[in-house]
Formats: sequence, structure tokens, C-alpha cells
Amino acid sequence: MLDSPDFLHSTLIYLCAALVTVPLFQRLGLGSVLGYLVAGMAIGPWGLALITDVPTILNFSEFGVVLLMFLIGLELNPSKLWQLRRPMLGLGTIQVAGTTIILAAIGTIVGLGWTDALLAALALALSSTPIALQTIEDKKQLGSPLGQTSFAILLFQDIAVVPVLALVPLLAPGSEGGTGDGFAAIRIVAVFAAFILGGRYLLRPIFRVIALTHLREVFTAFSLFLVIGTALLMQEVGLSMALGAFLAGVLLAESEYRHELELNIEPFKGLLLGLFFIAVGMSVNFSLLISSPFLVAAMVLGLLAVKMAVLFFLGWRNGWPWCESSLFAIVLSQGGEFAFVLISAAQATGYLTGTLGALLVVVATLSMLATPLMIFLYDRVLMPRFRAGAARESDVESNENHVIIAGYGRFGQIVGRLLMSLKIPITVLDHDPNHIEFLRKFGFKLYYGDAGRLDLLEAAGAAKARLLVLAIDNQETLLHTAKLVRQHYPSLTILARARNRGAAQDLLEHGITLVRRETFGSALEIGELALRELGFSAHQAHKTARKFRDYDEHVLKTAVPLRKDEKAAIDYAKRSRQELERLMSAELATDRDNNDDWQ
Repeated sequence: MLDSPDFLHSTLIYLCAALVTVPLFQRLGLGSVLGYLVAGMAIGPWGLALITDVPTILNFSEFGVVLLMFLIGLELNPSKLWQLRRPMLGLGTIQVAGTTIILAAIGTIVGLGWTDALLAALALALSSTPIALQTIEDKKQLGSPLGQTSFAILLFQDIAVVPVLALVPLLAPGSEGGTGDGFAAIRIVAVFAAFILGGRYLLRPIFRVIALTHLREVFTAFSLFLVIGTALLMQEVGLSMALGAFLAGVLLAESEYRHELELNIEPFKGLLLGLFFIAVGMSVNFSLLISSPFLVAAMVLGLLAVKMAVLFFLGWRNGWPWCESSLFAIVLSQGGEFAFVLISAAQATGYLTGTLGALLVVVATLSMLATPLMIFLYDRVLMPRFRAGAARESDVESNENHVIIAGYGRFGQIVGRLLMSLKIPITVLDHDPNHIEFLRKFGFKLYYGDAGRLDLLEAAGAAKARLLVLAIDNQETLLHTAKLVRQHYPSLTILARARNRGAAQDLLEHGITLVRRETFGSALEIGELALRELGFSAHQAHKTARKFRDYDEHVLKTAVPLRKDEKAAIDYAKRSRQELERLMSAELATDRDNNDDWQ
């Protein structure tokens, strides 16, 4: 048996266990999370007993969750976060409150006191952020409505932990609200204010100084210092470390150093998150499972059934098809890591003591183990049936020499109407069932489906299509679909919509050359009208706008290789602007000399 102070031996054991189980489970299609959990069970106190100090390892490995939340924050700038406010506050509140009420009612029915029932329900109502997000990432769904809604609910749960932990001491017999509560609130507000101001006005200059050293290890060290320091600061004022790291990521989401931060943090996140899953596997108390197998099984199944019913209802109310509602319910059905924290806090106040607390920990842990298994069954059993049914229900026509339009919103409709007016056969794929139902009232023939699914592209006849028009609104989904089509249908011509200049260059980087920015053409038309109002003739205004378009498209493509070098990109942009001014001046002078269309 090896004790935890023997750090190198323990590290070797973790790495060996992960290297054996994770590739095996990944190859079997069971997912990496289940591989880590099984590895922990094998080397933990109830397995081979190679590692015994589970609480220490669990506490240390929680930094994997912290780093995960920081990286997610980097992907969400404040405007995107504001867009999540409705699902976060609305659906998050319904999920936590609904699950808590149902579980607490069941607890009182089986004989628990109302306080024990409420605390147990609160602990089990929360989901596991790392397991849920890892599952969503594995399925490439983080940018989809399902992924965004799941993330919003998980974020609400992380925030909800703060008032719940504050509530626990108040439930203790004879407890009274202390005078320090107001001071604690002031401290939290002060820390948030200092945090936001420091993030806006101090971090960028510091990063600039560190970047000028051109020492990657120093940049990496400061990145870790920032994340860990922020997390510990939040913990000092009684908030979640994960929430603090997430806020740090949001503040840096629009920073020019975002991509470098992601590259530096990602390896540490992966290793520590794997260690977290191993620690959870080691914490399973098999003595309780052996002594009361039916009770434990009933509690785990009951927890999963209640949470999945609430979550499925929320997905259904969102208008999702049953397959997406089912996946949504499975992803968030497990107990979470905060259950261990809440159970421990409740035991400190005299509740959830003895076997009950240990039993709840086992139930939460086994529910985490159940999630990868349910995902496996979903992929192998439910999805094939749904796809077969969806192909029939959606009546996707596998035409020949047709045009596939993916995304039939305000952009895709214009392309579709033009082609249909010329009797060119089209197959339309759209992912929003409410949108489809609305457009069908106007006589449009549309088909439900996610263009990012290879099987649906095959059913839509991508192999024999003349063109694929990508008019999807979500740029992450659009880019994923473009790469998928380029890989499996290299001869299929792709025309893609880009939200802005950066999105267009993302597509160009992946070999999609027929790209148009969605507002560029209309903005250029307004510019042409402005020239006419300023005294240009219709012909001269059109000719000038066309020249500007050609030059801007040329600059857009030639600037792609310079995107990772900020200084070179800025220098090129300045030179291009000067060259455009020179070309326009020369053109204008020629026209004036020839008295060509100038009024």
C-alpha cells in the first residue's frame, strides 16, 4: 500500500490506471469519463487499495473543474453571457426548485425529517459540471441550443450553491442570523468590484509585459497564477472557486491573449479533470453497496428518474424533439461534486449524520457512473431508432443534381426562393422545429435535421448534390459542418455564409473559398447610394463600389495567414488601407480627366 505523501509513486499509479482503462473504454465506445471512474474504483480503498487518502486527492483534483470553468469563460464574452440570462434564471430555477421539491417530498414520505429531506434533496438536485460538460464536448454539442441551455443550467447551479451553503447553518437547531452576514455581503460586493476593475484595466498591461519576455513558460506560469489566485480569492469570501475562475475567463474572453491562454491551460485542465474523475471513483463506498444493494439501487434509479423527468419536461417545453430532450435529460441527470460539499456542511450542523450521509455520497457517485453508461445506450439503441424514424418522418428526398440549403432563416430563405423561382430542386435542412412549423404555414417544404450529422447529409443526397449552401446562423456549428462535408464529400461545392470578417477567415482557413459575409453586400449597396447622393453618377457609384468589393475580398483572403501574428496583421491592414486610397484616387482622377460620368 502506498501513502499519499509518496507523490511520485502515487502519480505513477494514477497515470498507469488512466493509460490502461481510458483507451480501453474509449475504444469500446463507453467514453473517457467512465474509464477514469473505473480506474479510480480499481486503485482506491475498495479496490486494490493502492491509494488511500481519497479526500486529499479529491480536494486537489477539484482544480480540474476550476480550469474547465475558466476555459469555458474564455469562450463566453459578456454579451454571450447576457444572452444566456433567460435559460440560466428561468430553466435553471425550474430545474433546481422542481427537482428539490419532488425529492424532498419523497424523502418525507419514506420517513425522513423535513430538514434532512430538504438538505438531501438540495444536495442531489445539482448536477456534475465536469461530467456534463465533458459529455457535451465529446458529442460536439457545446455550441448547439442543447449545449448552451445545459451550460446555462450548470452555471445557475454553481451560483445557487452559494445561498444554499449559507442556508445550511441557519437550519441548525437554535441558529440565528449573525451580524457578520451583512459584512460578508459587503466583502463579496467589494471583491467583485475589484475583480471587474482589475480585469479591465490591469490584466492586459500585465499580459503585454509578460508577452514581451517571449518566454512561454513565464506566460504559462502567470496563466495558472491568475486562475488559481482568482479561485482562491473567491473561496475566501465564501463563493465557489469554479465560479471565480469562470468570471476570470469571461473578463478575458475579448482579450487578444485568449487563444494563447487556452493553449497553455488546456493540458493542465485535461490531466486534473481526469484526476478528479479518478478521485470520484475512489470515493465509492462498496461496503454500503454490498450491505444494502437493493436500497442503493432504488435510490440511484429514483434520483435518475426524477431528474430526467424534470429535464425532459424542460426540453419538451423548449420545443425540442424527443431525441434531444432525452439527451438533455441524460446529460444533467447525475448528482454532482457539490453534493459532497453540501452533505459535509449539513453533517457539521448535525443533519444527514451516520449512514444517511454516506448513503447519499454513494448514490451521487453511482449516478455519475451511470451517466456514461446511459450515453452509451442512447448512442447505440435510441439514436439509431430515431434516425431511422426521422428519415421517414422528415421525408428527406435524396435528389440528384439538387442544391442542399442548411439553415433556412432570413439568409437561407432568400437563396431558396431564388432557386425555387427557377425550378431548381432543393433540399432544405433546418434544426429548429418551431421555425419549420412556422414556415410550413406559408407553403414552404422543409425538413427537420442537423446538417452537422453525417447520416442526415447522406440521406439528403450530399453525394449527388450540385451545391451545399451553408446558411446556418451559429458560426461554430457552420464551421463544424463545413469541415465535416469537406472531409467526407471533397468534390461537393460549398457556399457559406459568414457572420463577419473573422468568421469568413475561419472558413477560408479550412479551404471554403466561396464565402460571403451576411451584411457586406447590403452595406455596400448603402455605400453606393451614399456616393450617388454625394454627386456621383449611377454608373460611377456602381463602378467604385465594385472596385472596393474586389479589393476588400482580395485583402480578406491574403490576410488569412497573418491572423496569428497580431503585429503583422495590423501592419498589413494599414498598408492595405493606404493602397486602397491610392487606387481609388487614381481611378477618380482618370475618370475626371476623361470627364467620364462625373457630375
